[in-house]
Amino acid sequence: MTGADEAQPARAVVVGGGLAGVTAALRLADAGLDVTLLEGRPRLGGLAFSFSRKDLTVDNGQHVYLRCCTAYRWFLDRVEGAGLAPLQDRLDVPVLDVGGARPRLGRLRRNGLPVPLHLSAGLALYPHLSLAERASVGRAALALRKLDPDDPALDDVDFATWLHRHGQSPRTVEALWDLVGVATLNATAEQSSLGLAAKVFKTGLLTEPGAADIGWARVPLGELHDTLPAKALAAAGVRTELRARVSGITPRAGGGWQVGTEGGTFEADTVVLAVAQREAHALLPEGALADPGRLLAIETAPILNVHVVYDRQVLRRPFFAALGSPVQWVFDRTEPSGLTDGQYLALSQSAAQDEIDLPVAELRERYLPELERLLPAARGAGVRDFFVTRERTATFAPTPGVGRLRPAARTDAPGLFLAGSWTATGWPATMEGAVRSGLTAAGAALTELGRPHEHPLKETA
Repeated sequence: MTGADEAQPARAVVVGGGLAGVTAALRLADAGLDVTLLEGRPRLGGLAFSFSRKDLTVDNGQHVYLRCCTAYRWFLDRVEGAGLAPLQDRLDVPVLDVGGARPRLGRLRRNGLPVPLHLSAGLALYPHLSLAERASVGRAALALRKLDPDDPALDDVDFATWLHRHGQSPRTVEALWDLVGVATLNATAEQSSLGLAAKVFKTGLLTEPGAADIGWARVPLGELHDTLPAKALAAAGVRTELRARVSGITPRAGGGWQVGTEGGTFEADTVVLAVAQREAHALLPEGALADPGRLLAIETAPILNVHVVYDRQVLRRPFFAALGSPVQWVFDRTEPSGLTDGQYLALSQSAAQDEIDLPVAELRERYLPELERLLPAARGAGVRDFFVTRERTATFAPTPGVGRLRPAARTDAPGLFLAGSWTATGWPATMEGAVRSGLTAAGAALTELGRPHEHPLKETA
């Protein structure tokens, strides 16, 4: 058929321009749908963004990913940004312990041997654990490898209890399991569901030798999550509306949906709601979920980021982790920020419930001396700027029992789908989980519309 008889493309509206929403919009547009993306903020990128401060371009927080994060890597490829966030050749994490009589540097790294031998040599030389503790880690890793992260029973157990049952000392938890877990789960082992912890450690450390190799942006996050995605969306034919806060989603009498904003109403055959869980709860039409209250039961966890600009170089590594100090992870962000004189360090402080609301002056008194303790070169350096960024609801809290609260992409309302790292991705609240949720929601929408499509990730195809 031709002319007026040709079928019009199905119309889709995606609500939310974070990684989940952008991913869903791209996938729907690639499948031939007429897509509109509505974002209430003046930019894309959700909670992983950049802003300007004087002459600096600042990321609101440090974000990294791993080689096993295949969905986020797909996203980077799709927006042509993979070269701007390269991966390490091999996992190598400097860990500086200042809790003893004298500072001691160790490294968590891998070799090229098969799993689990790829970590054995690095663990054998890790100075922050005793010989007996290192042996116990190996035994726990073998037990962890046997767990199924998708087993619902694991969701009811906290990770610390499991570690204790498998002979892990408090020092081992601090110097290894929480060193990694707090950064990836945004929670300590005591606060974490065993299911989500098993997902992180099994996928990152016990699948492929290079699975835990670390990647991070060598440019501002705004370029990766706003500028490049905006270009990709435009090239795909997506209509992107910024500063378009959605006020309601209502069913049409003849089927489909009306999505209302202050600027107008958008009609859609399918809608992907890709916003935070509380916002989603407020927008969900009646009957979309059997128990919408469970979205409100998904708690959140904060991340605090401390930013320090020195008048000289004080750190010669791209990043390091710390033990025996309130400092968790320190990253050199000098080059991406545009700073040409001095050095800009960003401290990423996860699970920061006790510090998230402290005054800047108090945080300055706490962290500047700690940086001097960790970095001798900082002791004589001038501090040109000190500021903090606070994400009070940075992630959902991965507490035991959260698995039963996380909804699937498909709702009970035809043509309405959910996306966001808080949905049932099987992953914690990471960039990887956000992208996976967008892929899943778009796939479910296309299936319901009868549109042929292939999942871009082989392992979930």
